[in-house]
Amino acid sequence: MSDLRDPAPYDALLLLSFGGPEGPDDVVPFLANVTRGRGIPEERLKEVGKHYFLFDGVSPINAQNRALLDALRKDFAEHGLDLPVHWGNRNWAPYLTDTLREMTNAGHRRIAVLATSAYASYSGCRQYRENLADSLAALEAEGLPVPRVDKLRHYFNHPGFVTPMVEGVLASLADLPEDVRAGAHLAFTTHSIPTSAADTSGPVEAHGDGGAYVAEHLDVARLIVDAVREETGVEYPWRLVYQSRSGAPHIPWLEPDICDHLEALHADGVPAVVMAPIGFVSDHMEVLYDLDTEATAKAAELGLPVRRSATVGADPRFAAAVRELVLERAATERAERVERCALGELGPSHDLCPVGCCPARTARTAAAGADSPYA
Repeated sequence: MSDLRDPAPYDALLLLSFGGPEGPDDVVPFLANVTRGRGIPEERLKEVGKHYFLFDGVSPINAQNRALLDALRKDFAEHGLDLPVHWGNRNWAPYLTDTLREMTNAGHRRIAVLATSAYASYSGCRQYRENLADSLAALEAEGLPVPRVDKLRHYFNHPGFVTPMVEGVLASLADLPEDVRAGAHLAFTTHSIPTSAADTSGPVEAHGDGGAYVAEHLDVARLIVDAVREETGVEYPWRLVYQSRSGAPHIPWLEPDICDHLEALHADGVPAVVMAPIGFVSDHMEVLYDLDTEATAKAAELGLPVRRSATVGADPRFAAAVRELVLERAATERAERVERCALGELGPSHDLCPVGCCPARTARTAAAGADSPYA
């Protein structure tokens, strides 16, 4: 790069996330936002929201995003990167459209976007691009200038994302009782999605047999296993498993579920398990409930020692990775040659989502891709 602190053409970074309730009164309205258009009655939403009520109606995701915002701003300032950082959510305040309106009124016209989802999938990538398109259309309808938004590439295999997870697994292994540590298994977890969505995740050439979604998670799992072996000298058995399934039971979703996997391991005589939530950037509700509560209770019922390793969260190395991703993309947009940092076998992801990448069930306009009307 000609200047490691030059973000041009970008004049701001948008942290784009899912959002979550911050009190009991927020839970049902939040879930109504998440499920809008599906015709789910309020009583069902209250049933679905019972996980949130166990934690006083507060999802940890917003606090995690505030911490990440602080980490990004601190890292940018320390490295002389003059780029304001804003935050908008898909399903709760601060809402994406409101944030983009504020950014537009502040004069921002070229915005880099970091989504808090590291992997390719409809819900983890294209749906965010659809949300961006909806918000840009709303600004256009209000007569405001429509900024250019560019979503940063998937970062699942960036060292700043992988290395903190390696250290989290090592810490969890070290925390296991010594008499079971050597025989422990590693269960790498991510959000289950319908197999049809997995099979069509990523570019068209990656479709089939779990698509890019499964391939990317497997690549990260292998990276962590290799790094743990180098550090400990032990080749720990492992498997990619899933959690947080929802939806109609007749629709196939990725399996096995983490609780079923714990039962199978216990039946096979495995003495201990480390659960590593590699599919999640931070400790939001799926981690807090599905792993720390439900899966941990299942392990206790089985008499199986388990530990849950840390997510990346606001780790300074992740903040540094985001800075590198911004500067990498900025240099690319300036038509400069740039080294694209990535570990593993898959290499760096595309900057621009191609046509047919993670298609929606029904056609909707999406920004920040090859099929975007907002070029």
